[in-house]
This record gives sequence, C-alpha cells and structure tokens, in this order.
Amino acid sequence: MSNNRKDPFIELFDLTRLKEIPFLIMKGFLMGSADIVPGVSGGTMALITGIYDRLIFAIKSFDYKALKYALSFNIRDLFNHIHWKFFLFLGSGMVLAVFFFTRVVPLQVYMFTHPEWVYGLFFGLIVGSIFLLLAEIDPADRNWKNIFPLIGGTLFGLWIVNLVPADTPETFGFVFLTGSIAISAMVMPGISGSYLLLIFRKYDYILSQLSMLGTSETMSAIINLAPFVLGCLFGIILFSRVLSWLLKNYYSITILLLIGFLIGSLWVIWPYQNREYTEKISSTETVMVDDPIVDELRESEEPVWRPEYDRLGERVVDPETGLETNKIVIETVSLQLISSKPFVPWSEEHHDFDPDKKRDGLFGIILGMLMIAILYFVKSKKNDDIVTESRQ
Repeated sequence: MSNNRKDPFIELFDLTRLKEIPFLIMKGFLMGSADIVPGVSGGTMALITGIYDRLIFAIKSFDYKALKYALSFNIRDLFNHIHWKFFLFLGSGMVLAVFFFTRVVPLQVYMFTHPEWVYGLFFGLIVGSIFLLLAEIDPADRNWKNIFPLIGGTLFGLWIVNLVPADTPETFGFVFLTGSIAISAMVMPGISGSYLLLIFRKYDYILSQLSMLGTSETMSAIINLAPFVLGCLFGIILFSRVLSWLLKNYYSITILLLIGFLIGSLWVIWPYQNREYTEKISSTETVMVDDPIVDELRESEEPVWRPEYDRLGERVVDPETGLETNKIVIETVSLQLISSKPFVPWSEEHHDFDPDKKRDGLFGIILGMLMIAILYFVKSKKNDDIVTESRQ
C-alpha cells in the first residue's frame, strides 16, 4: 500500500492563502448545512470538498505545544503553530450556514414538509462524491485487496444507522462517553453526531440543558453539561490524532474506509423513507382562555409535520375545588425522528405514492450530483497550488 497523501505540509503549516478564503467559507457553509440534517455529518462535506485531511491536521494543531504557548502568553508562536486562519474562514462559513438555514431558509422545517427534496439533495451529493473520491484513489492502490476496507466501512456505516435507540443513564461516565463518540462522529464522513446522540438517547437531554443556560437553572445546566463538554474535548483530541496517523501512513486505506462509511450512510439518506417520529413536550405556558393565541390555535389546523409547534393542552384545574379555571396550558411539542425505513416508490406496493414527491426526490438527487460536478471544477488542483506556493 503506497502512501499517496497529496499535501505533505498540511501537518506542519496552515496553508490558507487569501485567494482561498471564499472557497473555504463556501466549504464551511456546506459543512454547517450538513450538520443540521440528522444522518449527514460535516465530515462528509469536508471529504467531498477535498479538505478532510487539512481539517484533521488543523484540529491536531491544538496540542500540548499550543497549550504551552498559550499558558506562557507566547501569542506569536501560538498563532504560528495552530491553523487559526483555516478555522476562522471555515468556521465563518459554518456559522453563516446555521444562521441561514435556521432563520432565512428553515431547512429543519423543510425536512418535515419536503423531506424528499432535502434528503434527495444530500443523497445526490454523497453519491456524486463517492464516484469522485474513488476516481482519485492512487491507481497503484486499485487492487482486489483494497476492497476489504471499502466493504468494512460500508458494513460499519450500515450497522450504525440501523441501531435502535435505547434507554440510557445520565451518569457522568456515560454522558462523557456520549460526548466523546458524538464529537468524533461529527468529523467522521457518513456518520452523524446528532444521529448518534439520538441513538444514545441524549439528543433531548443535551438540548434541554443548553436551553437552560441563561435562566435561573444555569448553574445546574453547566454542571450537567460539563461531562459532555469534557467528553467532546477528549474525543476530538484522541480521534484527530488517530485519523491523522492513519492519513499519514495509510492514506488510501483510510480514504476507502471513509468512502465505505459514505456508502453505508446512503441507507438513511435515501429520500423515500417511512419515517417514525415521537412527540416530546419541550415546554409549557399557562395563559388565559381569552388570550388571542388560544383562538388562533383553535382555528388553525395542527401543523404536525413541523419539527416544533404549539398546541392547546388541558384547562388548569384549581387544586382546592377541583374545578376548571379560566386558564389553559399551551404545549410546545417537538417531533423527533426515532426510525426510518427506505422504500422504492416505483414498486407495486407503493404505486399510490404521491407523484410530486417522487419528482422532488429525483430533482434533489440530480441537483446534488450536479453540485458535486461544479465543486470538482471549482476546486481543481487548488490544494496542489497551495502546497507549491508554500514551498516557494
């Protein structure tokens, strides 16, 4: 097995150049948008856009030496050591994506109202990237032996996305372990960190603790989040070093394994799925029965296919008299995916499937693959140019 890592200097230097800034922001935008969708990871987009190895080595730059520089207030050597420019522009794109797809174009809402289109888009992105990445494998490494890491990665990816959520404890050790695994998955192509949080039944727990920050229960939330944060730090430090070692010494095997993860993830990204959701009341509010919001909720149909919506609960009962009062509870309900089973919409069993939804899924797939083709031409040889400049 040859070691064909293309950019031998990315481990030591931040190779970010001014002309690369808009492309890094764009790639960060893709990573941020992917992290919003359960089942898709930012690592997938990093691998697709050709910055995956740079990302891993950039994370690795935050090491013991960086800590020593920081503690000694040696700012100059600290910034020379860490890949801060890479993170600054990549992170800017990710923040922009989160803002855009939560405030401007609510992608999480479209995942419920138009799932075929959204998942079709990411399915097309992943399918296109698989062919692109396979084509970039060193010809010397294209032999029958290397099919094993590809098959192994595929089977592992399928196993992960088909795990059934189970009840789990909220002890320090388990929450720490959950954080370590989830953050590692967030940089692992084909495996979603948010999806693993759902499997470990800690997605709601972490979000609820985050929502308590800034309230009277802030201190309690900080204490409960501490093991998760520590687990994330431990996981990303350990995982980045393992991956960087694999990329340095077994580049093609590692890439083939990651491609296998991508293939396995297609099972849950396929746009046509029978998805099962569970309802969770995330918050409640008590209002008077003559409040305008009560009339509005009574008149409107319940928007079931939304990630979160309000509905009328029970009238408040006076504990002393046992009689209903003139107050009513408004419940904020969150819908959360617990399982999905793919199907073929053109089969006889699903002959009555909505034709518009069939079209949306196909359109999303084609658009995703077209985006990959565009990305391929945009990034053409850019990393090689950066390395050439760094040598001059």
